[in-house]
Amino acid sequence: VGHCHPDIVKAAHEQNQLLNTNSRYLHDNLVDYAGRLSQTLPEKLCIFYFLNSGSEANDLALRLARQYTKHEDVIVLDHAYHGHLTSLIDISPYKFRNLEGQKEWVHVAPVPDTYRGLYREDHEDSVTAYANEVKNIIEQAHTRGRKIAAFFAESLPSVGGQIIPPAGYFQKVAEHVHKAGGIFIADEIQVGFGRVGKHFWAFQLQGEDFIPDIVTMGKPIGNGHPLACVATTKEIAEAFAATGVEYFNTFGGNPVSCAIGLAVLDVIEKEHLQAHATEVGNFLMKLLKEQKIKHPIIGDVR
Repeated sequence: VGHCHPDIVKAAHEQNQLLNTNSRYLHDNLVDYAGRLSQTLPEKLCIFYFLNSGSEANDLALRLARQYTKHEDVIVLDHAYHGHLTSLIDISPYKFRNLEGQKEWVHVAPVPDTYRGLYREDHEDSVTAYANEVKNIIEQAHTRGRKIAAFFAESLPSVGGQIIPPAGYFQKVAEHVHKAGGIFIADEIQVGFGRVGKHFWAFQLQGEDFIPDIVTMGKPIGNGHPLACVATTKEIAEAFAATGVEYFNTFGGNPVSCAIGLAVLDVIEKEHLQAHATEVGNFLMKLLKEQKIKHPIIGDVR
């Protein structure tokens, strides 16, 4: 919402003067903030875990998936980056290819890129073709006795080249993954909070009939303040709680972080930033597409 936005500075300062504790101490800000976030998401994503960073959020999503499914393996998109923890380097081809390589429990699917990928705009049904790549990975994993816990993807692969997956791709992938007993995790850490303009969450570009099982949030969520969140369903959260090992995060969801989170949502709404993103995005796209007509060196505009 902009550098040193006065509303964010004010919210942080005022709450800092009152109270900042670890999250064993109950505070209204946490509940108020969860309530506000829930208004932006589909109804079934109604349980929230608050953390300090996107990497923490993705690591928890991985734990939730494994606990719920009792499976281990993860399917990711090529070139993906999901965070800097050991568990996330393992599911980030962008990183692990230069480090220790691919683990046995990690499976890499091709990016659904209709400009430069395996199946392009001229393909009769690129959506089904890309989704079938995931289906094949699942079948191959099963022949080796491995089981899929999750398909883990950024709603718009960013490190992979700002790819916009063709509409319907996530629905078909989710169908294959659910059939295999896995869940769908949408990483919205870079692309959430109205940045795509038309919708508040990038996964919503796929259509109203698509709802991930887990959504992770970070980066813009606190306008630079360390704040992150995992939103999931009651069923997944209950399976996680059933271990008897509660999830605790000392500063995740502390009163100051939640005050800042609430202020960010207020500013997005008050200053119509989602509509602004659409307007500026359309303006840029129009002019860049004009350049594309002029200059053959420009292949695609995203």
